[in-house]
Formats: sequence, structure tokens, C-alpha cells
Amino acid sequence: MTFGKGCHLHLIDGSAFIFRAYHALPPLTRKSDGLPIGAVAGFCNMLWGQLTQNRGRTGPTHIAVVFDYSSKTFRDDIYDKYKANRPELPEDLRPQFPLTREATRAFNVACLEMEGYEADDIIATLARRATEAGGEVTIISSDKDLMQLVGNGVVMFDAMKNRTIDRDEVIEKFGVPPERVVDVQSLAGDSVDNVPGAPGIGIKTAALLINEYGDLETLLSRAEEIKQPKRRAALIENADLIRVSKRLVTLDAQAPVTESLDALEVRDPEAEPLMAFLSQMEFRTLTRRVAEALKIEPPVMADNSLTPDHAEKAADDPAPASTPVPFSHGDYECVRDRAALDRWIAAIREAGHVAVDTETTSLDEMRAALVGISLSVVPGQACYIPLGHRQGGDLFAGDALSDGQMPLDEALAALKPVLEDASILKIGQNMKYDWKIFARHGIRIAPFDDTMLMSYAMHAGLHNHGMDGLSERYLGHKPIEIKSLLGSGKSAITFDRVPVDDAVKYAAEDADVTLRLWQAFKPDLHRAAVTTVYETLERPLVPVLAEMEMAGIRVDPNVLSRMSNAFAQKMAGLEAEIHEIAGQPFNVGSPKQLGEILFDAMGVPGGEKGKTGAYSTGADVLEDIAANTDLGRPADLAARVLDWRQVSKLKSTYTDALQGHINPDTGRVHTSYSIAGANTGRLASTDPNLQNIPVRTEEGRRIREAFVAGPGMRLVSLDYSQIELRILAHVADIPALKQAFRDGIDIHAMTASQMFGVPLDEMTPEVRRRAKAINFGVIYGISGFGLARNLRIPRAEAQAFIDTYFERFPGIREYMDRTVAFAKDKGFVQTLFGRKIHTPEINAKGPTAGFARRAAINAPIQGAAADIIRRAMIRMPDAIRGLPATMLLQVHDELLFEVEDGAVEDLITAARKTMEGAAHPAVHLDVPLIADSGQGANWAEAH
Repeated sequence: MTFGKGCHLHLIDGSAFIFRAYHALPPLTRKSDGLPIGAVAGFCNMLWGQLTQNRGRTGPTHIAVVFDYSSKTFRDDIYDKYKANRPELPEDLRPQFPLTREATRAFNVACLEMEGYEADDIIATLARRATEAGGEVTIISSDKDLMQLVGNGVVMFDAMKNRTIDRDEVIEKFGVPPERVVDVQSLAGDSVDNVPGAPGIGIKTAALLINEYGDLETLLSRAEEIKQPKRRAALIENADLIRVSKRLVTLDAQAPVTESLDALEVRDPEAEPLMAFLSQMEFRTLTRRVAEALKIEPPVMADNSLTPDHAEKAADDPAPASTPVPFSHGDYECVRDRAALDRWIAAIREAGHVAVDTETTSLDEMRAALVGISLSVVPGQACYIPLGHRQGGDLFAGDALSDGQMPLDEALAALKPVLEDASILKIGQNMKYDWKIFARHGIRIAPFDDTMLMSYAMHAGLHNHGMDGLSERYLGHKPIEIKSLLGSGKSAITFDRVPVDDAVKYAAEDADVTLRLWQAFKPDLHRAAVTTVYETLERPLVPVLAEMEMAGIRVDPNVLSRMSNAFAQKMAGLEAEIHEIAGQPFNVGSPKQLGEILFDAMGVPGGEKGKTGAYSTGADVLEDIAANTDLGRPADLAARVLDWRQVSKLKSTYTDALQGHINPDTGRVHTSYSIAGANTGRLASTDPNLQNIPVRTEEGRRIREAFVAGPGMRLVSLDYSQIELRILAHVADIPALKQAFRDGIDIHAMTASQMFGVPLDEMTPEVRRRAKAINFGVIYGISGFGLARNLRIPRAEAQAFIDTYFERFPGIREYMDRTVAFAKDKGFVQTLFGRKIHTPEINAKGPTAGFARRAAINAPIQGAAADIIRRAMIRMPDAIRGLPATMLLQVHDELLFEVEDGAVEDLITAARKTMEGAAHPAVHLDVPLIADSGQGANWAEAH
């Protein structure tokens, strides 16, 4: 059929179909191999609907589905930042793109894409050709960029809302007719595609200007006539960018599309290839519907009973009702031989997923012995494989293994292919622990999901994310408590001493609970709009941290021992001074005795007693007394006690305790990072905590001297420079701060100059110090009282500093007010990367409200900084691959590496590039990220 008058071309925006399908449905996987197919299922249903329903309009004579080509286009040559803000594709969506192309061809519909051009350009070209040939065109899409094509025989149809978009709808949206849409878009820009436009001019203002002046070029040529100063300046100063924007938003209707209109004629689906594709995807319902329409018998498919979220069922009913399977410990199986294990492995391969958990003798993954493994494939059905249980139930019963257990090596050899199979999803709760246990036995788990991190992505700030709490909250089930098996205190036993029958109930239940949490949480990630956070910031970090923790950092026990002795001597000297000032000896470490000395013997006013009857002598109380030099001896005493406490903490927490954390097998300290420990996304370090080593005092910095590089190696530190202030400058849109960061100016000196009117060349260290305290204090919502304590100045003076700060930088106050208002309205705040931090106390009354307000203000800033270094860490293994270097530690804004002497500069170059580019392409910051580097034989020298 030759295309001409009377023909009707339907052009389907394929990329829009994919994304709508992806976000409309829960995560769905193919039963046979775990392949993500949710978007494909939705796409096929939408396409079949277009092929079989006219929706009240004349059916098409010609049809094509048009896709974006997955590479750069000519627009990237026009403007290198085009679409730089686009977030990375979710991990489970990426493999579905080629499948939608296969689906289009399987339905016997023309499938079009072209390198160097976007789908919109192909649609514009085919629409032009069709109307020139006398035909009509319907574009199946709601994309605003395509609205410039409406008119002269072209309409759009929004399939999701079942409505036609013609000239009137375009005018309603843009305020101008279709032929002027490009002019409005050129002025307003587009933050999604990073089209610059004119700063401060939105759609409404742009429409007013275009309607007044007629077209874009006339407007730009007469820009000096505009009365409003900001609009006038925006147009005059950004004229070139506006013209660039016009080239970016104008669709190319002359693209070299090779397909003829005649080749797009509607064709009936061919039964054999279509049935083959639908069967391959395991789309039962759609296969049956299509077979009925084609009047053929549907192909027979394998049973899908082990797939609780089968793609086709969910595509038809995204939230199917289900009856929860009751928990029954008696149904759990104890796997004692290879035949039983093989049956479970077969079930895992059939289901395409398995919840897995390990039982060990310790929470220290580097020293823990593997005692058993639990598995679950279907809710209510789980097993436990005992591998290392000892005879008897206590420490004195002997070390012989209990009967009826598989040899550890045999069980791991059987499970290794499954646990490493890319087509089988492994599901865990706090998977990093199990990942390390298996890694120590030569097994690298992949791919995996982590229910703890799913909960964290959705519920940060609402509650903790431990399995027992999640089970009670979301499953209504209270799991067996570990204390009921191990006991507590000095009489506690390790899990290898737990009788196997008791262990089966506890361990198998863990796997069962984990599987059920996964089924509950996985679809909710999309509904909570945090899939990208989970897929790009949480889950990929697990193996990175696990490798770092297993590598550990070398610590010299002799250096620690010498420091402990030196600290002990310093404490003794401070005690002598304290006793002399007090006029009598007392136990400096006793808050009760210290309070009696200060408030009773020395007569310091304002002492407050707690419930025990003892005076409060916390750090804040002592800091206030020490700052009040008018008190004389009591102020000196408080200052000395603060010094004594600091040295005492360094000795007990670090120089003494760290010696006990050195692994005897590796000679290294292996900290453990908690991914879900802080609401903002910051990592927490435990056992031991290496993130709280003080670096502002000489004694604290000395502790880092004990962290050393191995023979022939160096430690290299890269640290983000003032990253939170840079993010504040960006999110609060403070021109002076942004420009200072771009120019590399000392930000604290610049702030002091702006606030206090002191020229930069006359800046004193004291004035700069005060500005620095305010800069960082503002991020944390510091009060006049808090700043007064930090600077040891009168409260009124401190409050005046803060008031002056907000006068000089009003955008910061606006950001704070805007953020708090958002939190009160939504119940959460968000980082630049989509992380949600819930603020349940934001509408509370009293002191709690103030804390919640400060937390809400700080969370998007601290959270964005945490997201950026997470992104850097996730990319780092690939960035330094091939270099003789290992990433060892993360301390908030700092990464520490161990590298061979000869590769230091190569490591610094690769790591710095990764860190400084970590925000892209998800977010384009208005300020540069800077990573400072250092190197040395020990950590103190490197940082």
C-alpha cells in the first residue's frame, strides 16, 4: 500500500513506554533464570493494547515503535553538558531495553532507532514525510518535546490518560501555539535534559515574552526594551546560551531515516515468532490472550508456582491479593546429606532465587567459624545445613563434631555454583556479613539483594533495620531470640554449641523471614521512588566495603604501646595539677567527687544535681566553667579535667583497645562499616571505630602514626575539601560562595571578609577562625548558645555573628526555611541523589522540634556528601584496577589507600579523577569538587 491521502501513521514513543511500564509495576523476574522483565511485561501489554484498540480514533494503516539509540547524539556536539543531569539507569532496567526491541519485532511492528539521533528526531522526520504525502499522524506519547510537532495533520495521544493532545492542549500547557513551543523551551530551558535556557525565566514568563514580541529572535534583538531589570539582564547576558538551547530543543525533521513510509504498513502478527517470544518471557496471561486473538492454541509452559511475583500476573494486577503462609518451625528441614542438599539446589535453580543466611561463632567475620547455612525458596519452606556443631551444649563438652552433619568442604562445593550463578538472585539480610563469610571460603556471592538495605532506602529515619524488628513490623511475626539459644553474660555459648535441632528452628526461620521481607520490600522500592538509591548507592557498596574490611589496615603494636605509656604519664601529670588546684586529692575519674569539689568545696554557682543526687559534670558543664575565666581556679580546674578526660579516652579507646583488635593472622585491624547506621547515608565504623579518632589535637593526630603501610608500600589519603560547604553553596544557590569555590578562594577568609568587612589582605587568624566556626556551624543549624560555647565568647556576640551571616547570605536562610517547610509537608527531606531521610518529629512541639528542624536542614547536605563519596567508592575498584593499590578505609570525606611505592602518583591521579567526578552524571554541581591528596609511611604523614 502506497502511503498517501487516507493513510494514518501511528508513531509510538518506545522509550516512554519502557519507563512508564518500569515505574508502574513492581520489580518482576523471569522464573527460569531471575532475569528482570517487569518493564518488558508492561511494554508488551501496552503495545498489544495499541494494536488491538482504536480508543475511539481511526485505526492506523501504518505503525512504528521508535526508540532512542543508546549513545551520544548530535546535540552532545552542540552542548557537552546536554543531559548531564540524567540519573544512571537502574541496574534491573538496563537489560530490559534490548528485550523491548525484540518484543516489537515479535509483534511484527517496525522497530526504528538511529545512531546519532534521538527518537524524537525520527518521529519528527516521519511525521513531516507523512503529512507531506497527504496522510495523518498520531504520535503515541505525552512527551512535551514532541508538542512542537502538533498541527497540520499531526496530533498526540496520551495512552496512559486516554486523551488526545492537539493545538488547544499545547496552548494550555505552554501558553503559546505549537509553532512557538521551541521559542518558549529555549528561554525556559529544561533541568531534566540540562538545557540551559535563561536563568530565572520559567515557562509562564517565557510565554509572556514570546506572545509580546512574536518570536525568539525578535525578543533577543529587542531585549534592551524590557523594563524588568532581571529579565533584561538574563536575556542580554545569556543570548548565546539561549540560541544554543534552541538548537538543542528543536527536533530535526530532516534526519536521514532510511525506512520508507510504505515499509511501516500495519502487518498482522506472525503466530510462531510471537508465541516463541512470549513463551520465552513466560508471559502466561498475555500469551493466552494473544493466542485467543490469533485463534491458535497457546504453548504449554512450565509451572510457575515457585514464582510469587511472576511478571505476567503482576503486569495485569500490580498488587495481587495473597494469603500469608503461617510460620511453622516444624516444617523446616535439617539437611544432613548430599542427596537432601541436591534437592534444595534443584529447587533454587527452578525458582531463580534463594534467601541465604549463615550461622557462625562470632560477629567478627575475620575470625568467625562457619557453623551452618540456611536456605529458603518459598515462604514457609526453609532448611538448615549444620556444618560445624560440636557435641553437647556448653564449652566443656569437647570439640568433636556432632553426628549427622555434612563435611564443610562438600557442602560449600555443592553450593558454590549456585551462589555464584549470575542467573540466580541471592537474598540476604545484612548481606555484607554473609558475603565476607563466604568469601573467606572462596565463594563470591553475586548477584544479590539485601532486605536491610531495602528497608534503609525506604525507611531511613523511621526505625532501625534489624531483621527481628522488620519481621515484627512488616510481617507481624516475632522471631526466635538468639539469647534463648546462646544465653548471656559469662555463661553465654557460641552457636556451634547449640543443639542441631534447636539451631534448625532458629536458623531456617531467619532465611524464611528474609525471603518474606524481600517479597514485601522489593515492589515497595518503586512505590517509594527509591529504586535508584538502592540500586546505585546501597547494594553496589556491599562488595566494595567487604573487600576493604577484609583487606584491613596494618597497625604497629609497638607504636601503640609507647603511646599508651606516654598517655599514662601525661594523665598522671594532669592529675597532680588538678589536685593542686583543688587543694586536695580526689578521683578525677569520678563525676560525683568532681562535682563535690567544684560546686561544694570551690563554690561554683549553678550546679545541678541529677536523680542520683550527684552534680552534673558533663563536657558541656565543664566547657562553660572553663570558658568563664572570671571564676579563676575553678575555670583552670575544669579546663585541666577536660584535658585529662581527652587523654584518658585516647588511651582507653585507642592506644589500649586497638592492640586487642589486631588480627593475629593478618597483623591488621579489620573495622566493620555499617551501611544503614546513620539516617543521612553516612557510614559508621565499629569494632573498632576508626572514624572518631580526633585529628584536631596533637595527641589525636599521633594515634594515626600507628597505622602504617606494609613493606615497599605507602599510605595515600584523598580527602574532599569542604564538600558540605560546597553542597550548601549549590543547594542554597549562594552566588558569592559558588564563585569563591570556582576561583579557589579561601572560603573562610572570604566569609569573614563578607561578614565583618575586613579586606582579605588584612585578615587575622582569629577573625578567620570565627568565620570558619560559623560556616560549619550553620550547616548543623547551630544556635547562638552553641556558637558561644564553641568560640568561648558571650552568647549575645555569637548571636550577632549568626544574624550578620544570614544578612550577608540570605539564600541560606531561604534554603533552611524551604527545607523545613518541605519536611513538614512531606515528612521527609531528600538529597540531590534522591535519598530520602524521614523526619517524623518535624511537627513535634518543644525541644524535640528544634532538634528535628536542625536535622532536617543538615540531612540533605550531609546526605549528599555521603552519597557522593559512596558513588566514588563504588566506581573506585574499576578506576584503580591494574594498579598495585588497595582501598583500605573511609573516614567520612576521606579515602585511604595502600599502594606500592612506584605507583603512588598513578593512584592519586586515578582516585582524584574518580572522586572529583563522582556526582556526574546524576547531578551537575555549580561548584567544583576538590580532592586533596597526601602520602606517607603512616596515616599521620598521609593526611
